[in-house]
Amino acid sequence: MRKQVVAYGFSLAVLIILLKYLEYNYYLKSFSQEFYFGIIALAFMVIGIWTGIKWIKTSNKPAIQNISNEEVQQELDISNRELEVLMSMADGLSNKQIAEKLFLSESTIKTHSTNLYAKLNVNRRTQAVQKARELGLLQ
Repeated sequence: MRKQVVAYGFSLAVLIILLKYLEYNYYLKSFSQEFYFGIIALAFMVIGIWTGIKWIKTSNKPAIQNISNEEVQQELDISNRELEVLMSMADGLSNKQIAEKLFLSESTIKTHSTNLYAKLNVNRRTQAVQKARELGLLQ
């Protein structure tokens, strides 16, 4: 009886292996080469996107860490008034709105802005805000 069960089980295993082999050959022949190239391209695309996201997350970390806001401000020689102007820029206010908010003339705001651009080594207001965030001047 035991020999019959083993023989029966072995024959079933061989039949299953044969069926899986035939099924594999059917799928291999029924799908064109482009389909398999597409799967490989999709896999590489997913890996590339994942790698890019990881790389961007690590490269967006601030260059200066463990340095307080005041130390960065002193290192760049940014006055408190210039910092107030920078914060207002980050809030999206225009020069006229900043002048009204800080009770200064518009030309004074422009002077502070020019000084900030030089100290942060940038050319535009958006670059100044971005650089200030990277340096930890703005939260």
